[in-house]
Amino acid sequence: MTTGSTPYLILRTASGNRYLPLVGGNHWTVGRNEDNNFVIRDRWISRNHSMLQCTETGDFYLIDLGSRNGTFVNGRRVSIPMILGNGDRITFGQTELDFRCPPKEGPKTSEFVGKETSTSVLHVRRLMSVMVVDIRDFTVLARKLDEKVLSSLIGDWFRQAGGIIRDSGSWVDKYIGDAVMSLWFHGETGIAKEEIIQIFQAISDLNKMTHDLGNHYPLPFQLRIGAGINTGYAMVGNTGTGDRPDYTAIGDTVNTAFRLESCTKQIQRDIALGETTYNYLAEVGKAQQRFRQHTVHLKGYETPTITYASTFEELDNFLLDKILLDNKVL
Repeated sequence: MTTGSTPYLILRTASGNRYLPLVGGNHWTVGRNEDNNFVIRDRWISRNHSMLQCTETGDFYLIDLGSRNGTFVNGRRVSIPMILGNGDRITFGQTELDFRCPPKEGPKTSEFVGKETSTSVLHVRRLMSVMVVDIRDFTVLARKLDEKVLSSLIGDWFRQAGGIIRDSGSWVDKYIGDAVMSLWFHGETGIAKEEIIQIFQAISDLNKMTHDLGNHYPLPFQLRIGAGINTGYAMVGNTGTGDRPDYTAIGDTVNTAFRLESCTKQIQRDIALGETTYNYLAEVGKAQQRFRQHTVHLKGYETPTITYASTFEELDNFLLDKILLDNKVL
């Protein structure tokens, strides 16, 4: 194969090397499903495993799409979007590929450094679930706690929250004050039941971690969190400058997740779901018994919004329902 300046992947097989050119678009998906750009028959690879994206400046990002067995670059697990370099070894499941990106003719990269107006804009529309988790009454807590204690507390919470979210197949997209935002990418054709349960198990684990962590600090009241989850299409990509990339998601799906978290205080519940999220959840078990419908007025939205909300206790009951149903006890 004559590659010239075309970036490509090399898949090494028993019958020889297979070349996968990165052409015809600016993003390519890898997985077992037929809807992927590169279909790899490896039972250790998820149906929609990973995605590569190319920015305007020619950088290639590798993004794990919440795969069960992980994506690795040179032996290092990809927990956040990672820029690939020529010659990097990528591992999906038990399949290894080499990334090749021959140097291109034209201005050197250094000529662009320092130009704040040079933005690598790359957006791809993806189906995803967005979770926003916020520490309740943090402003009051900040006024009452010693700064060193507060700094240690929030540092511990962020670190442990990040570990829980990574274990659930996502990553912390943003740390915002006393809140975190996380994304779960889904396939183009819908969401598997296991994926939606994974998200709600993460929320349950975050709540338990928060409760346990609060008991280790001299706090004036119990440490608590609230959560908003919304599912839908959003644009994902690099919205930062060339030297300061910021890979994130933007759009109404994301904005609504933040508003849903805020409305949990208004309706006095711990978790608020968008309608689409609830519809996927309703297919799993006894969601109707554990989540109640509310009509809320979200900030910035002219018309009322339907949400389905619950407490952490009811969420844990829902997860227990799922286990019992799976074991055919009920």
